[in-house]
Amino acid sequence: MVLLQLQVLNSPFNQEQAELLNRILPTLTEPQKFWLSGFLAASQGTAALGTPVAQLQPNKVPAKTKEVTILYGSQTGNSRGLAKKAAKSLESKDIQVHITSMNDFKPNNLKKVQNLLIIASTHGEGDPPDNALTFYEFLHSKRAPKLEGLQFSVLALGDSSYEFFCQTGKDFDKRLEELGGTRLYPRFDCDVDFDEPAAEWLQGILGSLDDSQTESATQNLELEPNSVESKYSRTNPFHAEVLENINLNGRGSNKETRHLEISLEGSGLTFEPGDSLGIYPENDPALVDLILEETKWNPEERITVKQGDVRPLREALLSYYEITVLTKPLLQKAASLSASNELQDLTAEGNEEKVKAYLAGRDLLDLIRDFTPWVGSAQEFVAILRKIPARLYSIASSLSASPDEVHVTIGAVRYDAHGRGRNGVCSIQTAERLNAGDTVKVYVQQNENFKLPQNPETPIIMIGPGTGVAPFRSFMQELEEIGSTAKSWLFFGDQHFVTDFLYQIEWQKWLKNGTLTKLDVAFSRDSNQKVYVQHRMLEHSKELFEWLQQGAALYICGDEKHMAHDVHNTLLDIIEKEGAMSREQAVAYLTDLQQQKRYQRDVY
Repeated sequence: MVLLQLQVLNSPFNQEQAELLNRILPTLTEPQKFWLSGFLAASQGTAALGTPVAQLQPNKVPAKTKEVTILYGSQTGNSRGLAKKAAKSLESKDIQVHITSMNDFKPNNLKKVQNLLIIASTHGEGDPPDNALTFYEFLHSKRAPKLEGLQFSVLALGDSSYEFFCQTGKDFDKRLEELGGTRLYPRFDCDVDFDEPAAEWLQGILGSLDDSQTESATQNLELEPNSVESKYSRTNPFHAEVLENINLNGRGSNKETRHLEISLEGSGLTFEPGDSLGIYPENDPALVDLILEETKWNPEERITVKQGDVRPLREALLSYYEITVLTKPLLQKAASLSASNELQDLTAEGNEEKVKAYLAGRDLLDLIRDFTPWVGSAQEFVAILRKIPARLYSIASSLSASPDEVHVTIGAVRYDAHGRGRNGVCSIQTAERLNAGDTVKVYVQQNENFKLPQNPETPIIMIGPGTGVAPFRSFMQELEEIGSTAKSWLFFGDQHFVTDFLYQIEWQKWLKNGTLTKLDVAFSRDSNQKVYVQHRMLEHSKELFEWLQQGAALYICGDEKHMAHDVHNTLLDIIEKEGAMSREQAVAYLTDLQQQKRYQRDVY
């Protein structure tokens, strides 16, 4: 072994130090040298001059000083995406992060958590998302532990057009405080355009955990859930070509359901059965022109929609701003731009019920007509409008079966309210103004809460009336592609067999080749007494319960307010009857299925 001798002339050491080092270095073993080099590296810049070596404790490797648990409750995937991005930002600041869905978190571990971040959406009329329900109920039960040592903060996602805006997040925030927790940072309530407030919330979290990290936290915050394989996302949608646009309903139907086939070629976007496609729609040009006519604004006036984005007013109203939905915050902001005493009275304290009644079924044109005169400029007025949100549709195709394509099923929405005809923004654009060869802005929204079983041989039961059948078409295509021999059972319903049996030929083909084992249909207008999917379920209650006992996974897709509620109660009836259980036991049985991810819902 060659020994290096330190010379005073070519080293920073004095004669005595050099002699001491020359005596000790040859005696060191390789592990001792390794330990010493690690000690010197670890202590560099941290030990004060003159600190005794014994006090430096070199054997202790510097650990991450903060630990954070992130729990997310997500129905469509936004909360999950934000949680993942928040975790990444926290970890980049040397903060140890534990991230999990509320459904997968063991509630009894809550007592061990010191810093808790809750990211939760509100579903339907103020309800927690499905994967947050069990944790939500535990936290609001008598079994919830005292949490005096907990620091927490809540990021709530919602839609201000709903009465119970961000209610789930508000409930979590209130309950954690009641249990003794203290706020690490105040709750943030986010509307549909949540990117900026979410970034601000995370900046505040980082600042609260360590003031020295606040400045760096403001840089490069991307809280957008996006695909690893693609540069396209919710904030950077792909301009996709429409390949096919077909009406699935027969002549004479009361409905119009469009089957849209869209090219993803060159996008890098991928998806799995159960995911959704986000589509950014454009407003109806006729409605935009009525607004411009009513206000006398110049359609070509250049307005700023956001920093660095200036465009003609008419174009902004067509493609950037939401004009078909009114919200309570919008009314309150509009009151400052109107000389109408009626609007001032409506938005006064204590008029919640009147505001709720006014908002129902009205749009921006109603607001402008009802509360003249307006005193603000076009720029001031559009500044109070929110950005038009994307519409999410369950994907109706398998990427394995149709590479570089995505299919969706969209029901056209038309109705009358307050003396005028009203149209669904995206559905009527699809039905009336979108043709093959046109482009539409899209992105993929992952949905971990609606997935085929990991074991491809697990039996599945699918309940999807109307357009709710869309994801089950993707399920069947996928199972056919992989050659699955698992049992599958579809319950489908609509108005008329002749005109409204969506994808009828395909279901019959899958029945014939064995990909689909059983098919039960309910056409509500073909008999004197209306028959729905839940009636068909009751007719086969014994077999349905047997499938569940054999390990089948059960899926529901479609209307939440009526269908999903009725189907859920029917399931409880079946379990109660066929399993000889009490109602309480039936509820526990279904909850257990949900915990096992054998009961999944994609409802809207």
